[in-house]
Amino acid sequence: MPAEPFHHAVLFYRGDREYVAATTAFLRAGLAAGEPVAVAVPAARLALIRSALGPEAEAVCLFDMAEAGRNPGRILPAVLRDFADRHPGRHVRIIGEPIWPGRTALEYPACVQHEALINPSFAGRPVTIVCPYDAGGLPEEVLREAARTHPVLRAGAGERPSGDYAPEVVFQHHNRPFDEPEKVVSLRFDRTNLSAARVLAAREGAELGFRGDRLDDIRLVVAELAANSLDHGGGSGTVRVWDADGVLVCEVADRGHITDPLAGRRPVDPQCPGSRGLLIVNLLSDLVRVYTRPGATTVRVYFDSRRPF
Repeated sequence: MPAEPFHHAVLFYRGDREYVAATTAFLRAGLAAGEPVAVAVPAARLALIRSALGPEAEAVCLFDMAEAGRNPGRILPAVLRDFADRHPGRHVRIIGEPIWPGRTALEYPACVQHEALINPSFAGRPVTIVCPYDAGGLPEEVLREAARTHPVLRAGAGERPSGDYAPEVVFQHHNRPFDEPEKVVSLRFDRTNLSAARVLAAREGAELGFRGDRLDDIRLVVAELAANSLDHGGGSGTVRVWDADGVLVCEVADRGHITDPLAGRRPVDPQCPGSRGLLIVNLLSDLVRVYTRPGATTVRVYFDSRRPF
């Protein structure tokens, strides 16, 4: 694998044997070259790689993607960029598997938008990222979109450019209005009643069983979204909250327009001034979905009460 500025490939695999052979060959090549190496894949896949690497696994940074990347909007700032930024000036290798057969239809648009944003996030940097896709277990449409979000295709030992590469098109394709929920509690807010937005979310969260730190996370996320509405969304907004089968959904809508697709997906130096609102939202929520256009933005955040507190 050439150590050129940025290399982003999709790896289409079929079965455990092919998966392990391709991923461990990539990792061992990095270790042999003295490069920092990381793997972020679901736990079952992580166990396969760890077992195949044996003692070499001790030199690899391992992440359970089902936990670290449960919100796809968290993967760039908290996993991929965080790892690469800890090794400035060095070529790093990362395996990242954000889409697997267990991902839901609700999560998928956020996953594929994340894949589309890897490219501008790492442009010009000495980083190689390989994203495995289960060619035998994922729908054909998912595989087609993988070829549109990755400039390089890998299958077996071969590589070739993707003739379908068009990440911006894919990102916008999934920037769609949301379905309407059946029953919500809502509040119109502005600077006079900003605190009422987080009180509403916390009250509904407590009724769903959230306690302690997770209830604090709900308050903070809604407060940050509401503050963004005041600063960037026309000075007011609407918060709506509802229970989706044990998942607390909080939605904040305003008249703003998010023109930077990477907003909330860049790590922020704690010493640097500036807003961290959307980054906090991505780091604390179980899932974040965004629909934005000129004059209107809606952000939905999800907190699963069935996850361990």
